[in-house]
Amino acid sequence: MGKVITLGEIMLRLSPNGQDRFVQTDMFRIIPGGGEANVAISCANYGHDAYLVTKLPDHEIGQIAVNSLRRYGVNTKYITRGGDRIGLYYAETGASMRPSKVIYDRAHSAIAEAEPEDFDFDAIMEGADWFHWSGITPAISDKAAELTRLACEAAKRHGVTVSVDLNFRKKLWTSEKAIGIMRPLMKYVDVCIGNEEDAELCLGFKPDADVEGGKTDAQGYEGIFKAMMKEFGFKYVVSTLRESYSATFNGWKALIYNGKEFYQSRRYEINPIIDRVGGGDSFSGGLIHGMLKYDFDQAKALEFAVAASALKHTINGDYNMVSEAEVLSLAGGNASGRVQR
Repeated sequence: MGKVITLGEIMLRLSPNGQDRFVQTDMFRIIPGGGEANVAISCANYGHDAYLVTKLPDHEIGQIAVNSLRRYGVNTKYITRGGDRIGLYYAETGASMRPSKVIYDRAHSAIAEAEPEDFDFDAIMEGADWFHWSGITPAISDKAAELTRLACEAAKRHGVTVSVDLNFRKKLWTSEKAIGIMRPLMKYVDVCIGNEEDAELCLGFKPDADVEGGKTDAQGYEGIFKAMMKEFGFKYVVSTLRESYSATFNGWKALIYNGKEFYQSRRYEINPIIDRVGGGDSFSGGLIHGMLKYDFDQAKALEFAVAASALKHTINGDYNMVSEAEVLSLAGGNASGRVQR
């Protein structure tokens, strides 16, 4: 298996029990998570040598996050300790027509205020097969955006495949700022992952598809995929297509384009959804694994990624706690949910 590097913030998620609302709970569960940490967990689950590059305070609350990564097999040797605080976010799980809700408390976190000298990116990228980051990382702060650029440059120096999940977060920055920072970073990217909204808000592209109305016609994506590839030189463009009927019932599939062929995955109906936070990250982790395992066979990689992500929607927390065998079983058509014994 490969050496996979991710760069980003791991936070502590504070959630009420079940579908309780913030205002009615008197207790929060602590659930570590964050975009790139979730991807690293998935890759470690599938047998890769996975690393999260981040900075965390050198106290017990920072240690909660470090221990969580170690518990699930992520290598923490590139985590720098220091800074004043770990980012927090509060997540309320929706149900039926009530959507899930996230409130951030992450300003001035250790990674948001990290300096370039905190990391030796050439040493980190040495021998790596894959580097993954998301649009959340440069959105955290201008310093984090600079770290992202330096990491991408080092990855390119070492011949590492680079993937991005565009992941626009309107609570972190405006579309105008995102476009100004994200577009120049695209020249380092080989594999671009993002849905139709992310592509528009981060890169200024808009597909011909009525997503709000639940119409995710794959044909609407062919034009934008080709335009993105032409402008930025991506080797692969990938998008998940979510049909959101309610907070607990979604349709789920994905598309990939390698410059020659479009491939559309099989479609899953996920009902009921237990927790969709981390769903996109589980897709990215599955895609990275599929690409490395199947020698960049885009169809096999995409089917693995979509099945992995469908399973993540049934699991509480940010992390995707599934094995490769479980994903392959679902991708192979075993969606009955019968007891395995």
